[in-house]
Amino acid sequence: QAQLVESGGGLVQPGGSLRLSCAASGFTLDYYAIGWFRQAPGKEREGVSSISSNDGSTYYDDSVKGRFTISRDNAKNTVYLQMNSLKPEDTAVYYCAHTYGGLGVSSVIQWGQGTQVTVSS
Repeated sequence: QAQLVESGGGLVQPGGSLRLSCAASGFTLDYYAIGWFRQAPGKEREGVSSISSNDGSTYYDDSVKGRFTISRDNAKNTVYLQMNSLKPEDTAVYYCAHTYGGLGVSSVIQWGQGTQVTVSS
């Protein structure tokens, strides 16, 4: 059964860093586009970053460009989201997803269970 499992969330001070992991089981990640999404309390889920399956092209929402980096380790069947210079407004539940590509929620084929990221002093 195909499954995505996120890890790496937690509490961090403003300006700090976290690395989220998205491990796949039941399918090979590098055959598919993978996206990171987030949902803050009272807000709609939004796309943060994605990486394509064919050439590894990466995409970022303007709100995280220059601070977040998405990458893929095919040997570990895992996608990462390195988050630097974190801000309180980055606080949200972060989800990875198997997608058709891009940052739209409508492109999602399968969601992970999510991991909480809290940025607070």
